[in-house]
Amino acid sequence: MLRKFLLALMMLLLPLNVSAMSQDVTIDGDHGKLAAILQTPDAQKNYPLVIICHGFTANKEHLLLAKLADELQARGIASIRFDFNGHGKSEGVFQDMTVLNEISDAKKVYDYAKTLPNVTSISIAGHSQGGVVASMVAGELGAKKIHRVVLMAPAAVLRDDALRGNLFGAKYDALNPPEYVEIFDGHKVGRNYIVTSQTLPIFETAEKFTGSALMIHGTGDVVVPYTYSLSYKKIYRHGEVELIARADHSFHGDEVRVAKIAADFLARK
Repeated sequence: MLRKFLLALMMLLLPLNVSAMSQDVTIDGDHGKLAAILQTPDAQKNYPLVIICHGFTANKEHLLLAKLADELQARGIASIRFDFNGHGKSEGVFQDMTVLNEISDAKKVYDYAKTLPNVTSISIAGHSQGGVVASMVAGELGAKKIHRVVLMAPAAVLRDDALRGNLFGAKYDALNPPEYVEIFDGHKVGRNYIVTSQTLPIFETAEKFTGSALMIHGTGDVVVPYTYSLSYKKIYRHGEVELIARADHSFHGDEVRVAKIAADFLARK
């Protein structure tokens, strides 16, 4: 009876321990409230923190990002991953989303993170379009505010695609974009997204970051060729590239490996 009682007590206490390390938070974003998850190392007073940005049409629950948060936590590093406006559980309409207002969202998350009393430094990581956002946020804020940068299959191709009038295979007149372009799963991408993407200063902004940066890219990525990560390396003074042989854009089957590579880099002294 005593053994059963102790086992039941442990099961009751387990959720409390988990929730103490991972909690849902809400942050004021550019287009409404942003849903976020703050994950912190267990029983650790002070720690670095990494802001994690998801990709186009994705959300904070993406397996790669969840694995990265876990790997960071295991190394004594906190993380906050969030849904951009119009994605996941955040407010806003997807059709109104642009890279520019996602940059504003990420800056709002940075402002929130720097108010946390236990955070010693802030880095940023992003996948796909979230990688573009992360690179531009780091460039705008600078190395005094952003410690390190990790870009996973950064979708810098989005500017070229917008100029070509091609969005995931959906063709349109690049000189006169329609009100919206409908792509997979019924998502409608607004005209403002296209117009702002055509003149988006991705590399011009990113190169202002003078700290350490790591690009991770799959050689089998047909959505964003790995050559875009090589272009990032050229503009960074302290840039590294890790190529994953035959990996696709989402790193399917390689999530744990990529998360470990990213976490090891972010944990470097």
